Amino acid sequence: MNARTRVGGPWFEDFERGQRFADTPGLTLTTGHAAVHQAVAGDRLWLALDAALCRAVTGDERLLAHPNLVCDVAIGQSTGPTQRVRGNLFYRGLVLERPVFVGETLRTVTEVVGLKQNRRRPGVTATGLVALRIRTTDEDGQPLLDYWRCPMIPLRHPDTDTGHADDFDHIPKAIDPVRVARAVPTGWDLDPLREAAPGPHHADLSPGTAFAVEAGETLTTSPELARLTLNSAIAHTDATGSSYGRRLVYGGHTIAIAAAHATRAIPALATIVAWQGCDHLAPVFEGDVLRTELGVEAVEPMDSGGGLVSLRASVSAVRGGEGDAEPVLDWSFRALVA
Repeated sequence: MNARTRVGGPWFEDFERGQRFADTPGLTLTTGHAAVHQAVAGDRLWLALDAALCRAVTGDERLLAHPNLVCDVAIGQSTGPTQRVRGNLFYRGLVLERPVFVGETLRTVTEVVGLKQNRRRPGVTATGLVALRIRTTDEDGQPLLDYWRCPMIPLRHPDTDTGHADDFDHIPKAIDPVRVARAVPTGWDLDPLREAAPGPHHADLSPGTAFAVEAGETLTTSPELARLTLNSAIAHTDATGSSYGRRLVYGGHTIAIAAAHATRAIPALATIVAWQGCDHLAPVFEGDVLRTELGVEAVEPMDSGGGLVSLRASVSAVRGGEGDAEPVLDWSFRALVA
């Protein structure tokens, strides 16, 4: 009888600095992807929904791909080597080099740039942190994303001492303002969006402006979003891969809900340009009700009209729709607002 070949991702001991993974297929974004993503997140980003308005603003005949869909796919394409992930600690340096439109193809290469074995704790699965640098390009090899992600991966043998003790100090905690400025679309005419979308517009926003979105969002169809975006992390589709005995909601799903809440608070939000920081504070499960408070941290007017607004979304979850809310996400991002 032939031996069976086990199909799965590496354990922490299997990683080495400098490893590169490019074994995930490219994904051509279609209106089908856009529709499913919108249905799951409930987002109301005008330029990703209204083709005529998108054409008037961007000058492109294609519909804008929601920036969170683009990021979700790029993250999903990086999960081949991290299928056993128990949680993601952070995302850093995520800047969309340019807007992406429906019909474009995303391809991603993932590189291991740091390793740190966690201290052992009695009764807790032995794990280590794997710092990844993730680069996503379009079908012509032109850069779209270049950022870092830090998943926590279990050890195959709990008693193994790998000696990995990197400090990750080489990973910048702040995004490069030059990259952000270069990524802001300069050829867009934001006047049609400003006329169509109700306020507040960028001129109405100032540091300290805050919003509390009253309507919570009950998390459903999380495995479907993971599958849509090629996310192969076991914990999102199989409870046996989770430390909690339940499927974990993909972190990008929580972020997508926060983005949807942001478009309710600021309908004139044209697109998201960069993530200043993104920390998952606690696990999220299907059935949780997410609530978002949104704060304005900075506003930078642009000569071409509109402004680049620094926003911070603080998301909390009410478990099963009852009890006290628990903070689950701290997400700071830069958005172009008409």
